[in-house]
Amino acid sequence: MLGDYLEGPLGNTFPLSRRIADLAADLDRHEPATPEPQPAPGHSGSGRRHFRTIWISDVHLGTRGCNAQMLIDFLDHTDSDTMYLVGDIIDGWRLKRKFYWPSTHNDIVWRIMKRARRGTRVVYIPGNHDEMFRQFTGLSFGGVEIRRAAFHDTADGRRLMVLHGDEFDAIMLAHRWLAFVGDAAYHLLMGLNWWVNAARQRLGLPYWSLSKMAKHKVKNAVEFISRYEEVVARAAAERKIDGVVCGHIHNADHRVFGTAENPIEYWNDGDWVEGCNALVEHEDGRMEILHWPDEIARRHREAEAARARPALQVAA
Repeated sequence: MLGDYLEGPLGNTFPLSRRIADLAADLDRHEPATPEPQPAPGHSGSGRRHFRTIWISDVHLGTRGCNAQMLIDFLDHTDSDTMYLVGDIIDGWRLKRKFYWPSTHNDIVWRIMKRARRGTRVVYIPGNHDEMFRQFTGLSFGGVEIRRAAFHDTADGRRLMVLHGDEFDAIMLAHRWLAFVGDAAYHLLMGLNWWVNAARQRLGLPYWSLSKMAKHKVKNAVEFISRYEEVVARAAAERKIDGVVCGHIHNADHRVFGTAENPIEYWNDGDWVEGCNALVEHEDGRMEILHWPDEIARRHREAEAARARPALQVAA
């Protein structure tokens, strides 16, 4: 049924519908183009960092801006009991205009479905770019639950509302045409961001987000983000819960609203286009925003230090 729907509203995405339906039907028969890393000889376990919960959003599969290799690295180095996909995982807006689906995007879908097969509870909350999946709310596809929103209870007893967040975007609600114009301009900036980071990689420099810097330099963008965060937090307060987790605005952040007696936590899990962030919950309920480029850089530093130690020991 899902494959049939993708053939209709998304027009030219028939190859995508066939790929996803085929993956779900026989996951074990498929192997990703980017293989999952295997444990080193003599080491037991997967070597993954385990969290109680992981939230990711705004992956925008189907666009050139999606930082697929970095997300694959994240999925290969982390695990969790529960994973929330907080909207805009697949970019239906862009796929309507032109079909783009490289093997790395297929590898991400494969890894998420494999995660569900291994026992992780995976909850998918569609956003505005993948709103075509909202009509399947309440169903499960390949072990992935589709929900309009969700409530999450942390290990230390807080109750959090989880939703994409476009419901609170005034532009989306009142001027949908302007949202499409902004989306086109944003993707142009993402194209430039790709070229900038390709040059930085050749120079041995770390990943850097051009668009993130631009947003923080533009006063109107900063004001919009601030208003958005306040509106979302207010919605959580009205529901008498402890906080909210959302995505949508591609700005990973944690803020506390309300009063000292009744604090309301706002968490945004960022994106995998520019910031490459994820929100995680540790076993004790502590929550943390991971900036994955920093995690990769730290891993490389530790590997270089480990390689240098034998040489220092020999010299001594």
